[in-house]
Amino acid sequence: MTVRVRIAPSPTGYLHVGTARTALYNYLFAKKNNGKFILRIEDTDVERSSKEMTDIIIESLKWLKLEYDEGPFFQSDYFSHYIDHIPQLEKTGGIYRCFCTPEELEERKKKVIEQKKAWKYDRKCLNLSKEEIEKNLNEKKPYVWRVFIPEGKTYFDDLIHGRIERDNSEIEDFIIVRSDKTPVYNFAVVVDDYRMGVTHVIRGDDHISNTFKQLHIYRLFGVEPPKFAHLPLILDEKKAKLSKRSGTVSVLAFRDMGVLPEAFVNFIALIGWSPKDNREILSIDEMIQLFSFENVAKKGGVFDYKKLEWMNSKYITKTDDEKLYELLKPFYKESGIDIENFEKEKILKIIFSVKEKARYLKEFPYLTEFFFKEISDYDKKGVEKFFTPDRLSHLKVLVKELENVEKFTSENVEKLYKDYVEKNGIKGADVIHPTRLALSGRTEGPSLFLMMEIFGKEETLKRLTKVL
Repeated sequence: MTVRVRIAPSPTGYLHVGTARTALYNYLFAKKNNGKFILRIEDTDVERSSKEMTDIIIESLKWLKLEYDEGPFFQSDYFSHYIDHIPQLEKTGGIYRCFCTPEELEERKKKVIEQKKAWKYDRKCLNLSKEEIEKNLNEKKPYVWRVFIPEGKTYFDDLIHGRIERDNSEIEDFIIVRSDKTPVYNFAVVVDDYRMGVTHVIRGDDHISNTFKQLHIYRLFGVEPPKFAHLPLILDEKKAKLSKRSGTVSVLAFRDMGVLPEAFVNFIALIGWSPKDNREILSIDEMIQLFSFENVAKKGGVFDYKKLEWMNSKYITKTDDEKLYELLKPFYKESGIDIENFEKEKILKIIFSVKEKARYLKEFPYLTEFFFKEISDYDKKGVEKFFTPDRLSHLKVLVKELENVEKFTSENVEKLYKDYVEKNGIKGADVIHPTRLALSGRTEGPSLFLMMEIFGKEETLKRLTKVL
């Protein structure tokens, strides 16, 4: 048996973090088992679906580098195909027409709730006679198709949760085709998964209630259902389901913040799953090798923004400077700096100087902006603390000594500063902090001596002299 899995988002919104993780687990499982990973766009909700959102979903998967083997397939291309199955199901006696109007249903539902009972469809149309059905059809009364749920229990063996069982009395006779002849989600999903030969359905555990309904459709078709694996939900820091209220949940929003795709994939993989050796930094190939449902948690994992920042910073640090140069172009351009207008070697040094401090790519322009513009504002507290008469007197002497440095490298400048500190019996901070503040306007930043090398002799002396 060839493993075939699918990711099936609805194009009614962006690709959510939870859907991205579901896509990842499907991808990992498929690759580990030499299977196929399929993309299906579930656009049966025609009014809310849009091409723009479809494009965003595809762009998001592309950014995550989760390449699908087949698709994208669109449910809207198969509307007539779903309805073609109704005669086959009708012959089983397992489905029936329901002519109840929404108003009638609401009225009956209201009465049941007033009696403090749980409402489910009361099967008013289950035993209509042939004559009654014909009369309604002749009068062109709209109707839906419902599945008849027999007595007993429904169960399945979930690859994560084990056996899950529900009494059929808890499952109402649900609708599979609306009055406008469009298929309902649960029906379309079963037809699609069977047609595509899906062997494993891996999705969020908020779909467990749908699984019970879908099993009844498989039963009527007389086919073996796929195996199911229901993933724990992703939670926010308050242990509630991750939503817009929790903060950023769109995959492309994280891209636009400057999260590296490899870091994001690594991060979401570990929300609810962990390898046996508890490693945290994993390549996609390592994830494929290590992935198993045995190590997927039954309870939801928390989306920890601090951990994402930490992990992204680790990936930034180990990313080649040339690659960072390409990735950072749009972020610098957005901040008003076109790095292609500057000597590339200098930009690479600037990137290297702060790469260990950046949590997101978006931070690079701020962390390095003083390299690209004149300093007009100096940190006020820094000025009070470091621009004191005694420290500035040392700086004045150092300016003269720096003028005599022929090869203006970080090593040579650092040696000059160290020799000066030892010769004058002062602390290194007495000259390092005022120099940094004079060059950048800040009290923190990259290595001072690398900064001076990047600025070069002329610009370094110019900025120091300006402060003096």
